[in-house]
Amino acid sequence: MFYQKKGDSVQCLLCPQACLIPPNKRGLCGVRENREKKLYSLNFGKVASLNLDPIEKKPLFHFLPGSYSLSLATVGCNLSCSFCQNWEISQAYKKEKVLPGKKIMPEEIVDLALKHNCQSISYTYTEPTIFFEYAYQISRIAHQKNLKNVFVSNGFINPGPIETISPHLDAINIDLKGFSEDYYKKICQGSLQPILNAVENYYKNKIFVEITSLIVPGHNDSERMIRKMAKFIAGLDKNIPWHISAFHPCHKMKNTPSTDVETIEKAREIGRQEGIKYIYAGNRGESDNTLCPSCKKVLIERSRFAVRRINTKNNLCPECSEKTNLVLG
Repeated sequence: MFYQKKGDSVQCLLCPQACLIPPNKRGLCGVRENREKKLYSLNFGKVASLNLDPIEKKPLFHFLPGSYSLSLATVGCNLSCSFCQNWEISQAYKKEKVLPGKKIMPEEIVDLALKHNCQSISYTYTEPTIFFEYAYQISRIAHQKNLKNVFVSNGFINPGPIETISPHLDAINIDLKGFSEDYYKKICQGSLQPILNAVENYYKNKIFVEITSLIVPGHNDSERMIRKMAKFIAGLDKNIPWHISAFHPCHKMKNTPSTDVETIEKAREIGRQEGIKYIYAGNRGESDNTLCPSCKKVLIERSRFAVRRINTKNNLCPECSEKTNLVLG
């Protein structure tokens, strides 16, 4: 799906990299190959990771809280982030002629989700955009079986694929990794504007959106950068949950220090100043309850990724009747 022929080459139209791929070569993602002027998805049905996860691990805190999601990935990614925590399956395979993965057809994925009493299927760990055809087929079958579909994405995708997947996609967590073209180019080998466009497009297509930002010391931790991210989110919808995550040394950034607590709290305060109602400090090893934005009553009590109690009635705060944006099962 999503390519055009240009002489003996093909141009991939799936993401903004717009790779022009010569015969028998692959795009930057390493999983889409030009074979006789046709673009093939080499990772279709090749599962590199498959797990049962609490939906909170995506992280999605307001969409089906307390439920489990069958989570899967193939190898591949259309960005090359220096801090990637899943680089072994997103990047390390790219020199291999045959892509790794266990063959599991779309119908089998849906059957597994039903067998394990999941409420959703999550396309996660690597970038679902680059296994689009596989995710698309699974998602269509999943909806027929009353299962929800979730993307965990870097947002580096073109408008056409968003329009195609939207009728079958229910929720998405998008990484907003920074807020400058220079940062995206240097750290991620991508660009910012297409991601901002994608966030807006998913939102306009009524996909439930949550956003995660990894704060990397010395790179995107300035007040100016964090405020730009917060302003963008608040400008779209102040109800969008924002997960602010701490960086830990990884992949090509092993010499970069971990994010300190003070920086996370500073980012949280900036988000509050910009009016974002739900802000979470991710991966700090502590509980992160959902509070009523008006009276601060605990609406969802969590212990790490486990939901202990949901304290709402008809999606209203029991204390002050503030309406929440929770999507409950």
